[in-house]
Amino acid sequence: MSTTIHGKVAKCAVLLFAAVILIGFSSNAFAVTLTLGHGASPGNPRTIAAEAFAKMVSERTKGSVTIKIAGAEQLGNDVAMLTSLRIGALDLTANSQGPAAGLVPEVAALGLPFLFSDADAAHKVLSGPVGERLNKRFAEVGIVVLDWWDNGIRHITNSKRPINMPADLKGLKIRTPADPMTVDIFQALGAATQQIAFGELYVALQQGVVDGQENPLANIASNKLYEVNKYISLSGHKWESTPFLMSQMAVKKVKPAELEVIKKAAKEAGALQRRLMAETDKKLLAEFKANPNVAVNQANRAAFQAATASVVEKWQAKPFGSFVTELVAAAKKK
Repeated sequence: MSTTIHGKVAKCAVLLFAAVILIGFSSNAFAVTLTLGHGASPGNPRTIAAEAFAKMVSERTKGSVTIKIAGAEQLGNDVAMLTSLRIGALDLTANSQGPAAGLVPEVAALGLPFLFSDADAAHKVLSGPVGERLNKRFAEVGIVVLDWWDNGIRHITNSKRPINMPADLKGLKIRTPADPMTVDIFQALGAATQQIAFGELYVALQQGVVDGQENPLANIASNKLYEVNKYISLSGHKWESTPFLMSQMAVKKVKPAELEVIKKAAKEAGALQRRLMAETDKKLLAEFKANPNVAVNQANRAAFQAATASVVEKWQAKPFGSFVTELVAAAKKK
């Protein structure tokens, strides 16, 4: 009798152990890990927002979807990450406007000179028909737009002199991202342009490969570009987006309910990122002005605007000129 009881107890224990294993397996069997790549440095608002996004997704899906973050160009530059996104090797990216324009040329028009005064104005436009048109264009190349984060109002830095008027740029070599709009703007201003990956920019400035560059204050600070470019000229010549994108192949990896969580978290992280960019801008401007090793000046924006008026006309003449006209009209209403 004792042997029978012990046998039953042992059998129950085995079954209980097997059940625990199966429960544990079933709860994780369909867990998904998605990789999010971006090029920003630690402490940058883009980095902080990406971390917040990952946390929200993990908590709200109860661990069924995990976001693995690879920042600071660990997976290559923005162009490389977009290529990986299209073939499904990368699931998500908080990318840059210029490289994204390589897939959807209309995106570059968001950076028309002096089109937006700040990120809020741009986001209002992108929340309407303009954004819907861009979403459809991205869908055609296998990409889902989750949100439009902020890459800031951009200013000029260089190692030679303050830039007050467009004429001050003549003879300077200015690094631009791989963005046709930025290239057009600086060529209209009389500067020579050169495209260099953001991760290589500090060394290029340090070694004099280029004299200057243009970026929002957050990027100038997080990558310490002010160490090799003493002069910060507040030109405010353009606003740029950070398209937050997801591969359509990655969409197929998650359940519909999980996808909705991802989309909502992307929007909330985007609101955080835009707020951080605005706060960082004010804080950094005060810090740069107080830094004796940095010279900050206000550029003559009216002169810059007049010098770049031809850029708008050039882009309205492109095959997607109707989109450019719609964008300009929408921006004026906001």
